[in-house]
Amino acid sequence: MRVAGPLRIVVLILTAGLTWILGSILLGTHGSSFSRLQQLFSSPENAVTTEPRARKYKCGLPQPCPEQHLAFRVVSGAANVIGPKICLEDKMLMSSVKDNVGRGLNIALVNGVNGELLEARSFDMWAGDVNDLLKFIRPLHEGTLVFVASYDDPATKMNDETRKIFSELGSTNAKELAFRDSWVFVGAKGVQDKSPFEQHVKNSKNTNKYEGWPEALELEGCIPQRTVGTQ
Repeated sequence: MRVAGPLRIVVLILTAGLTWILGSILLGTHGSSFSRLQQLFSSPENAVTTEPRARKYKCGLPQPCPEQHLAFRVVSGAANVIGPKICLEDKMLMSSVKDNVGRGLNIALVNGVNGELLEARSFDMWAGDVNDLLKFIRPLHEGTLVFVASYDDPATKMNDETRKIFSELGSTNAKELAFRDSWVFVGAKGVQDKSPFEQHVKNSKNTNKYEGWPEALELEGCIPQRTVGTQ
């Protein structure tokens, strides 16, 4: 019996509310009242705002490349755990997912005119044969683009000829590359100047990000396509 009192109060409140709504409809004021309710619930204080996502372009670049340019991103391996990646024009040329990367140097050769992949291989620079690498980079045609990403150890097996060829492709750091350094580089056969697309971090116990390895490197940009001649 104690509940009867509160129930009556609830019924009276509901009845009063319904009566007000019906009266508003009959008097033609329901629309404006409903609009006020909508404004209340849709006010900026109650609205959920989300920041617009930054648009990404080919290979995840923050802005598009100019016409007649190739968009790229090269990421070195992280320690000996996470493999490198080489992306060109939104196509992944080399990655762990594609199962075509390995310890040492990961190299993709690309036609500088049309951006088509010519060949992609990895070379073990710790226990492999450096002659395999030399056979791969000696006979390059004029204008061939060379994308390089290190993984674990890029330099133990390097000899003077290897370093000389990479230097001729535009590298500044190939001559000093050492055990477990991180290195990313984009060069080309026949370049006259040093490439602007290169990063290098020395393996140093004082600055290494990982135990025994420096930080991974990421390089991105736009490469002008060759418009004269073919490879």
